[in-house]
Amino acid sequence: MTTLVLRTTRLDLRPLPAAVAARLPGDREGARQALGVRLSPDWPLPDLLDALPMQSGAPPEAEPFGIWVMIERATATVVGDIGFMGPPDEDGLVETGYSVIPGQRRLGLATEALDAITRWVLGRPEVAGVVARCDVANEPSRRALERAGFRCTGTDAGGQLAWRRDPGARSGLRDPR
Repeated sequence: MTTLVLRTTRLDLRPLPAAVAARLPGDREGARQALGVRLSPDWPLPDLLDALPMQSGAPPEAEPFGIWVMIERATATVVGDIGFMGPPDEDGLVETGYSVIPGQRRLGLATEALDAITRWVLGRPEVAGVVARCDVANEPSRRALERAGFRCTGTDAGGQLAWRRDPGARSGLRDPR
């Protein structure tokens, strides 16, 4: 089976295999070996820990709609994660989320990864749009979403900003392909 890899200017994005998700956070060395890359000491971040059990039980065909790792190519190190909260809903929407380790923030990595994974998923016939949420005060996340071609659609019931990118929307980033 060929491993799905999305390449950006500085990153390789790969779905996190269920077997690797099951090793984290306890067996970092086993996870590192299975991925074939270094793991930043700061990864996984606390928000990802809640999602790991869902990914560890995912069948291989569902892995692309779950967690992906952001691998900095220059150092072969996992510097963050991005992905989806599951397959498309009945309206064809998928929700995305992402995080970057503290030492690699504000370098545009989230925007790069977000644009690439969004372009990829919008190319799938079952996907009609990608949605995201972020805290109103999270200016870096707001800028990443804007640069990646998302538009703010208001606030959700929890007071977070709601965002959406549809198939025809373009980001401000150059396609590295």
